[in-house]
Amino acid sequence: MELHICNEVNKEAKEYIDDELYKFNLKYFPKDLVGRYEEINLFLKDENDNVRGGILSAVNWNWLEIYTLILDEDLRHSGYGTKLLLEIEKIALDKKCDFIKVDTLSFQALDFYKKNGYQVYGSIDNVGREFEHYYLKKDL
Repeated sequence: MELHICNEVNKEAKEYIDDELYKFNLKYFPKDLVGRYEEINLFLKDENDNVRGGILSAVNWNWLEIYTLILDEDLRHSGYGTKLLLEIEKIALDKKCDFIKVDTLSFQALDFYKKNGYQVYGSIDNVGREFEHYYLKKDL
């Protein structure tokens, strides 16, 4: 057998890799957590139904992971970020998640998450040569 490495955008190959990791992981996770994956996306919309911000997240086994939280610049520091965060935390509790995890860069929302009870559990420095990448968690 001759194998080679290729660099390409290939949806089917990517799905194969994701599926193989999922099948491997299933051998180790408790049976009651198998199949627990659900996208949860909250959107902040104005009176014209325009999206002005939101949270993109997913329930993964026993946690909820926030992938993206963003508000239009003119809405920042208005309380809407906290309202979105409180709503996603409520959903995580309803889904019986044990914790929420999120990551952020030093120029993004570190203080916002800390203010809302998230704790840093790790970081990487020299990101973009001048920033830090923070990993945060909040137990529910």
